Amino acid sequence: MTTDVDLTERERAVVNAFQGGFPVVERPFEDAAAAMRDRGVDIDATELLETVRDLDERGVLSRFGALVNAQEIGGAATLVAMHAPDDRFDEIVEAVNDRREVAHNYEREHPHLNVWFVVSVADEDRVETVLAEIEDETGQATYNLPKRQEFRVEAKFYVDGPLDGGGDIEAAGVDCSALGPDIAPTDAAVLSPAERDLVLEIQDGVPLTETPYADIADAIGQEIDWVLETITRFEREGKIRRIGVVPNHYALGYTENGMTVWNVPDDVVPEVGPEVAALPFVTHCYRRPRHEGVWPYNFFAMTHGRSEEESRQRVEQVRERMEEYWDVTPDDWDTLHSTQILKKTGIRMAERADANTRAQ
Repeated sequence: MTTDVDLTERERAVVNAFQGGFPVVERPFEDAAAAMRDRGVDIDATELLETVRDLDERGVLSRFGALVNAQEIGGAATLVAMHAPDDRFDEIVEAVNDRREVAHNYEREHPHLNVWFVVSVADEDRVETVLAEIEDETGQATYNLPKRQEFRVEAKFYVDGPLDGGGDIEAAGVDCSALGPDIAPTDAAVLSPAERDLVLEIQDGVPLTETPYADIADAIGQEIDWVLETITRFEREGKIRRIGVVPNHYALGYTENGMTVWNVPDDVVPEVGPEVAALPFVTHCYRRPRHEGVWPYNFFAMTHGRSEEESRQRVEQVRERMEEYWDVTPDDWDTLHSTQILKKTGIRMAERADANTRAQ
């Protein structure tokens, strides 16, 4: 396997080891380095920190820190598809991208629905208003495809990873999450003002220092123990999906992605979903609604590959897994490859967190 960047053996080990499971303790790089040494990687805390810094500066990482689950923080997000005719493509894309509620937008290969974007709002009722305004401005219909059921969101990208026959670190990562505070999740549906401040402070990454959580505490005026306990609790509650390195998958050579879509019999979806989600190269897997006469598919599975051939093979593996549960015909599925990133600004967490924060 080749990547678009040259990585040393140590750098590969770091990328593969900590795409999650990073310790939430006062000096986390010490415990993380010790865990890597236990698995045969000769590295100390200073070397680990310097390696992560260098990977981040070179663009191998998108960031380092917590991957916040916006859905659990507040507000709503939905996937939307629409058609942009060739002679009006740029005009329509500009109108969509000008909406501050639009976070991501991709052109995908499809004979009709070629523009796919994410709408993120603080108030779920705003979704229909935003889509109506886009339709009025562009004269094109929008097709709302909200997530009905999530089976997997696990965008991990390994170098010499499990599909290449790698070792323990490559296959499973290093999980040091148990080293954090012993704190139980709660059923709180809203954030406190201090929790909101924490979310906004960590959403784009944590400081690459020996004491990142202490630095976060200083930045928001809280005690470090509170920060450690809250981040740990958020991870257990699902407000944080994982903590660690977030690779730039393009830099690692994962340049091909396919959004596979399937018309799965409704009664089979509960069985099929977990099985497809268990495939290690499937990064996102959801149930979404159909749109009669326009969009017959109710099941989405995103795959990534490092070549067209690898991408094709992975899609074929999804189809083979599907066929274990129902009689799949060529008309029952499609793969929509992305051809162009039209917008990628990230979810506006501040508005969603503010709307879901209780008064003092």
